[in-house]
Amino acid sequence: MDLKITGMDTWDQGWRYAPIQVGCDPPIKFKEEEEVVPESRNSGFKPEIPYLRWSYRATVAVMACLVGAVFAVLLLCLLFFIRLYCVVKTGSSYKPGTRGPVAVLVVAGSGGHTTEVLRLMECLSAAYTPRHYVIADTDRMSEEKICTFERSKQHSDSEAQFTICRIPRSREVHQSWSSSVLSTLDALRYSLPLVFRLRPDMVLCNGPGTCVPLCVAGLLLGILGMKKVSIVYVESICRIKTLSLTGKILYPISDYFFVQWSSLRDKYPRSVFLGRLV
Repeated sequence: MDLKITGMDTWDQGWRYAPIQVGCDPPIKFKEEEEVVPESRNSGFKPEIPYLRWSYRATVAVMACLVGAVFAVLLLCLLFFIRLYCVVKTGSSYKPGTRGPVAVLVVAGSGGHTTEVLRLMECLSAAYTPRHYVIADTDRMSEEKICTFERSKQHSDSEAQFTICRIPRSREVHQSWSSSVLSTLDALRYSLPLVFRLRPDMVLCNGPGTCVPLCVAGLLLGILGMKKVSIVYVESICRIKTLSLTGKILYPISDYFFVQWSSLRDKYPRSVFLGRLV
């Protein structure tokens, strides 16, 4: 048997001969495995992957949209606070009723709040008409008191001079503060369409939590430029040294803030002290 030994590692167009071939003519060829070139040895060429390029462009577009949205929100907030400052700052110079009757929205709370606000209404002239009373939907006593008060005014057209509306109560007695936020937002949902429909010239309130969403709705009318609504707040006579929670909330945005004790006037310089009002 003849032995034919070919040269070691002889290359021929990607094929190589076996180092030792026994009795094989022509020699057997084996396919050469492709050499894996490490990335470090690559000449710098990187294959183009279309979906990666699209993903990069989409990410840039989304980020640009987010930045634009954030900028727009910040700009709207800035304009809102500027408008709020202008409305609150010029509120005391607005004189409702210079061109005719004054539509007043009266917020009546249950119990003592209703009694006090009706005493305030006794001091108002007939120019304050129509009168829109707003009470909580769970208040069962204020409606009867209001009807009795209006009948006592003895106007021939008394039935056409006032209306009574109901909205959800902002906060019940002994209700937790966390749930009060949700109930106040729910009351605001009903207050906005009510105030926008009535468009009063003035909101008169004296402390019940129900007045907070109504005053906010009236303030929003002025911010939107639809109508300036004067917010008149009279703190309860029971408050001697500190304001009620409602008073603390409405103190910065009220056009006229009345207190009935001089100690409160010294503590809150924007307030007006005229002695006992009720």
